[in-house]
Amino acid sequence: MEPDFKIGDKAVYPAQGVTEIMGIESMEISGMHQKFYVLRVLDTDKKIRIPINKVTQVGLRSVIQGEEVDEVYEILRERPVKFDQQTWNRRYRRYLEKIKTGSVYDVAEVLRDLYLLKYDKNLSFGERKMLDTARALLVKELSIARDSDEVTIEAELEEMFSDAAAEAQAEPLRETA
Repeated sequence: MEPDFKIGDKAVYPAQGVTEIMGIESMEISGMHQKFYVLRVLDTDKKIRIPINKVTQVGLRSVIQGEEVDEVYEILRERPVKFDQQTWNRRYRRYLEKIKTGSVYDVAEVLRDLYLLKYDKNLSFGERKMLDTARALLVKELSIARDSDEVTIEAELEEMFSDAAAEAQAEPLRETA
């Protein structure tokens, strides 16, 4: 069963971030009458139409809440001891796939891993952009989920990862073979 969104609801669209349901439109496509959610991406004002009967298939989901928020913070606080040894472009592709899933937990893992990796080695240009993308996606969703402003969420994340940076300076992370 497809989730039932109403006009004004916030929803998360994979790799785009938090959107607002602006309307529901009916259109005829190839002789078939279909209903679409009209979404507006909050960060870019980009408009997206999604067939109502394909919501689950495209990965549109509700904004996290309650325990899910706590789980995201738990993921961000985890400190993996080692990173696998991969070239930056393989890591990049793996992280891109995680972001495309639309899972807030996958996005949190990408953010955490790239933040921690940047204290151990220089990130490639693509990895730096991915770090920015993951941060923007997560900050927007957490700010809505916690009814807080983005600046506060950004500050929390910076503090969390600056503590990790201090730990990394004391004992750098090592890649595994």
